[in-house]
Amino acid sequence: MSSDTLDRGLVLDAVRVTEAAAIASWALVGRGDEMAADQAAVDAMRNALNDLQIEGVIVIGEGERDEAPMLYIGETVGKGGPRVDIALDPLEGTSLTAKAQANALAVMAWAPAGTLLNAPDTYMDKIACGPGYPAGILDLDRSPADNVLALAAAKGTTADQITVCVLDRPRHAEIIASLRSVGARVSLIPDGDVAGVINTADPETGIDLYIGAGGAPEGVLACAALKCVGGQFQGRLLFRNADERARAARLGITDLDRKYDLDEIVRADAIFVATGVTKGALLDGVTYRNGFVHTHSLVMNSHSHTVREVRMKRAL
Repeated sequence: MSSDTLDRGLVLDAVRVTEAAAIASWALVGRGDEMAADQAAVDAMRNALNDLQIEGVIVIGEGERDEAPMLYIGETVGKGGPRVDIALDPLEGTSLTAKAQANALAVMAWAPAGTLLNAPDTYMDKIACGPGYPAGILDLDRSPADNVLALAAAKGTTADQITVCVLDRPRHAEIIASLRSVGARVSLIPDGDVAGVINTADPETGIDLYIGAGGAPEGVLACAALKCVGGQFQGRLLFRNADERARAARLGITDLDRKYDLDEIVRADAIFVATGVTKGALLDGVTYRNGFVHTHSLVMNSHSHTVREVRMKRAL
């Protein structure tokens, strides 16, 4: 699949897939059932993908085959056509959806076959910022405080003017303490680290930096988005036990301590799409009004360097 095909032929198809997943999961918003919401999104996304003229391989999915009967890593989708690597999260924010909280998304990224990092379903240490800074401004091997100071210097400001997005988890207590030790503001989010990373590239969100450990699959999705709009990212896989290290080995990962940058995770042009399930800083959520369903999507394309907002209105 060429970058030209990526630009012309597949963008609207990709949007339809995330729209379908968002609409399906919206029916479970506020119902308190994370698994049912996720399953609704998975079913809708898989059906939509299988209607497309692509030869897609899921490289980032819902887990391995025995754990995820649909949209598992290695599953093929589509009716045949351009060969595509697919990274997806049918419902980014299952807890957010179950609790009717903000920022739940249906997200997906496409790239030419063989160009997305086939990351195992483990954790990943991540650090990310938006565009406009010197290369190498961030480094996972520096403390959070030192990264804030470096970013502030590059921005021509002071550390107390830097806002850092961090997942609100006990494991991040030391990160938060380090950030606050230099006066940085810390914006804690309950879930949704794909949106957290993307927000670093949008000045309107007020987020300058993202730091913390989250899902490795979400790291690949976030990198696809940053590939389209610019920014820097570093990630390092985290392994808690022998089973997780074995997962990495099955995917051909041998250097377990490697630091990956953005262009090592997404090695070619990519499309990133997200559709809001619940209203958030990035996108509006699904709504039903006057006999129509409305969705709000973001479509990014690294080949054309475009970011589009797509609002869909469809009769019920």
